[in-house]
Amino acid sequence: MPWSRRFYIATDDEIKHGLTTDIYFERTRIILDKYGLTDRIVSMEVTCGKLPRGWPWAILCGVEEVLKLLEGYPVDVYGLREGTLFTSNDIKGIRVPVMRVEGPYGRFCFLETPLLGLLCQATGVATMAARIRKKAGDRLVIGFGIRRMHPALAPMIDRASYIGGVDGVSSIIGAEAAGIKPMGTMPHALIIIFEDQVKAWKAFDEVLPQDIPRIALVDTFYDEKVEAIMAAEALGSRLTGVRLDTPSSRKGSFAEIVREVRWELNIRGYRNVKIVVSGGIDDENIDELIEAGADGFGVGTSISNAPTVDFAMDIVEVEGKPIAKRGKFSGRKDVWRCPECLKIDVEPIGSSRPICLSCGMEMENILEPLLIDGRIVADLPPPSDIRSYVLKQLSKITMV
Repeated sequence: MPWSRRFYIATDDEIKHGLTTDIYFERTRIILDKYGLTDRIVSMEVTCGKLPRGWPWAILCGVEEVLKLLEGYPVDVYGLREGTLFTSNDIKGIRVPVMRVEGPYGRFCFLETPLLGLLCQATGVATMAARIRKKAGDRLVIGFGIRRMHPALAPMIDRASYIGGVDGVSSIIGAEAAGIKPMGTMPHALIIIFEDQVKAWKAFDEVLPQDIPRIALVDTFYDEKVEAIMAAEALGSRLTGVRLDTPSSRKGSFAEIVREVRWELNIRGYRNVKIVVSGGIDDENIDELIEAGADGFGVGTSISNAPTVDFAMDIVEVEGKPIAKRGKFSGRKDVWRCPECLKIDVEPIGSSRPICLSCGMEMENILEPLLIDGRIVADLPPPSDIRSYVLKQLSKITMV
């Protein structure tokens, strides 16, 4: 039948019941049922061989959605809690299981595809947000990236961005998913409609509530430093900051533009006016912008279109017998992590607690029960608590 919906998106029920799966899982389910093998108990691990772009670590995200996907199915799930900082391999080079699913394979095999999708993309977004947060320090970071992605993904993208460490997000529904208020400044369209920067800035100041920061966009008609000075003179002490949305291709180095604007504001006594930059910001160029004097960042595509983390899901036991395909380590495992340096040691399940060779501290088993016999047993904390957990971990690491 021809597609009859307005948008090309799957519903909650379609995802939950396996309609977004790869067809070979459905064929596998049919074959297992024919041969009476549907209820063979397996243990499956979710791991990744390496992280994108040589990242030394990642932030796990999408766990809550996975639990809601598997809820009601006859499976047990053990995993790292949402927001956990992990490495692809442990100190010995063994892949780190971020999740283990146990149950009758034929009853849940068709959920492997959506399960991986929920983890792979959200983890990539949260990790890129965390990388930018780590480099930005305590400077303002706002997620601006939803316009680059399918709108159906806005809640996931903004929630994962916030969990990763951004201070705010721009979309209305994304902010709701993150449990915060949306943040943003003004578009060029507002200024162009007024045909006058000063009139637009003053209208923004006059109409909107006082709890919204007065951050003026200053690159619509004139040179950035000229418009920045105009905004400072027009709004005076009410001006919180200016935003530069200038791609580096327009006038050489974006950092040089920031440096110039900072100088011109300072020399006129506007040292308290912050400089917020947006347009092409990523984890590679943010350092030079900070050095130039940027106080805040609107980060779009680099977060929303972050590289996915290529998780795979593999059987490691069948009916209690260790078995795995080549290249994978069979048998169920515990995941131990040092609470101080966050190094990870993967050991066969039931092994004694290891000691971190770097810190001399006892490691903690971070593979926790999340869902038992289809019932969620783990706490599902609000995004703000997960974000705090992420920031605490980021404070313990130096590599970015």
